[in-house]
Amino acid sequence: MQQTETRILTEAEPALNVADLLAQRASRTPDLVLFQVPEDGGWRPITAARFRAQVVEVAKGFIAAGIEPGDRIGLLSSTRYEWSVVDFAAWYAGALVVQVYETSSPDQVRHILEDSGACAIVVETAEHYTRVDEVLPDLPDVQHVWQLDLGGLDKIAQGGREVPDDEVERRRQLAVESDIATIIYTAGTTGKPKGCVLTHGNFVELTRNVTIDIPEVVHEQAATLLFVTLAHVFARFISVLAVYGGVRVGHQADTKQLVPSLGSFRPTFLLAVPRVFEKVYNSAEQKAEAGGRGGAFRWAADVGVRWSEAKTEGHVPIGLALQYRAADALVFRKLRGVLGGRCRWAVSGSAPLGKRLNHFYRAIGVTILEGYGLTETTAPLTVNRPADAKIGTVGRPLPGSAVRISADGEVEVRGIGVFPGYHHAEEATREAFDDGWFRTGDIGALDDDGHLMITGRKKEIIVTAGGKNVAPAELEDPIRANPIISQVVVVGDQRPFIAALVTLDGEMLPAWLKNKGVEEQVSMEQAAKLPVVREEIQRAIDAANTRVSRAEGVRAFRVLTDDFTEASGELTPKMSIKRHIILDKRSGDIDALYAEAKKEHTASAH
Repeated sequence: MQQTETRILTEAEPALNVADLLAQRASRTPDLVLFQVPEDGGWRPITAARFRAQVVEVAKGFIAAGIEPGDRIGLLSSTRYEWSVVDFAAWYAGALVVQVYETSSPDQVRHILEDSGACAIVVETAEHYTRVDEVLPDLPDVQHVWQLDLGGLDKIAQGGREVPDDEVERRRQLAVESDIATIIYTAGTTGKPKGCVLTHGNFVELTRNVTIDIPEVVHEQAATLLFVTLAHVFARFISVLAVYGGVRVGHQADTKQLVPSLGSFRPTFLLAVPRVFEKVYNSAEQKAEAGGRGGAFRWAADVGVRWSEAKTEGHVPIGLALQYRAADALVFRKLRGVLGGRCRWAVSGSAPLGKRLNHFYRAIGVTILEGYGLTETTAPLTVNRPADAKIGTVGRPLPGSAVRISADGEVEVRGIGVFPGYHHAEEATREAFDDGWFRTGDIGALDDDGHLMITGRKKEIIVTAGGKNVAPAELEDPIRANPIISQVVVVGDQRPFIAALVTLDGEMLPAWLKNKGVEEQVSMEQAAKLPVVREEIQRAIDAANTRVSRAEGVRAFRVLTDDFTEASGELTPKMSIKRHIILDKRSGDIDALYAEAKKEHTASAH
């Protein structure tokens, strides 16, 4: 059995809680700018002292409203500054926040608030309020609903003016590391979302150790622009880490405003999922193509990838170095400008990032530190460090964490970030652990240096009619990187061969078609039948097939005329596919795919 562990860098302090991290920061550097919020086309700074003062004001309001220590407050909002205010205010009041994804249906809202035992909820918009209001009759324990867009935080704070400071300070110090800090409901790629109980110790000790372990990324001159949802554990952890580490944070929930926001905010590092990095690359390529510079862009990209590969090997030939300098002047410098000009690092998780794309970003000056973790591990469990980043892996365990590979290839973990269990689900908790090690459900391996490689989900392994075991992610991830492909689902369980369902990217497709000489507007139904589109998809599939044996490769595909969405129930809020739902809802398409392939095979045989 393979196993690796990274020793803890600072000993645990059992009396600490997450609120202490802000108290320490505000005491140490009261004038340090912790946040910047959009205002009049610019960014208004908020210091550590001002943030703490606002947190205390809202905490007083919670106390005056009857919130007691240990109470749960729901929070349904997009990514914005007020998220962190509510989060820390709840901790200062001795309570805790239970996140609700802003895309959650009324039934999901009901389940989360009811299962967690929430007594109040903060929502962002009128539409969010309507969704909550629909299920309030079923939730007698929910006594308050505050709306941010109607000045909800000011109203909460006004109600608490008579609450003394020493009561807030008393409440702030009640929790210890073993107490619950939050309950985060999994997005649920399978079944009903389960509540993951995360403790103050999970956040505190992971934060303290990561700050020491990766000082190149987390320091008082660093800045990050959060655009992924704060309802997700990774962004939630980063927001806590930033407060403790003194990192300046901005928020931009509207992805259409992301590029100008990056330019004005100028982050030093970013947090994103692979799909974001793919889209940035594909958009840049199509923009260059439209401007008649497509050939130059692809040349520069190829040079950059070869330069990065050579650096990994330890020697860059002088000819390649000169080419790289030219590529940097022509292309890479402009791309750095798009990211604000100061971005040196990017942390990527949730799915593997292709090696070529990883090398490309390294060439433009942004090292992508791929990591791995789950809600149950308070997000990051392993990560590539700047000093020993190894493309194709998700890095080594963070301090105080360990990874082992079970006999059947499953990744099992333990450490300071691993949760104690699921809320109201003792049996599920027992099943999740193997002698103290959490069963992740992922399949992986460790290399000789202790870097972890994730190859797929245990429950998603496809077994063909011929008995071949196939991990779909190994094919899906590289195919999905193609500019015109939005999503891909590999199928073939108990079928004669592996095939794929493909959806088209509605944002990228028009520009791509125009660059290919297709000037007229076409519908998705028409695009799915265009030879130029099908040939491009086949090229992406052929490239992915080179990674696996012939028996594991995709032999046929079907282009769907609509995309998978959260609304259809086929994607999670972080854009992961819900495979079991897709296989059920699209069973007719899968049957048709294999019927067509059989028909074509029969015709060619004759």
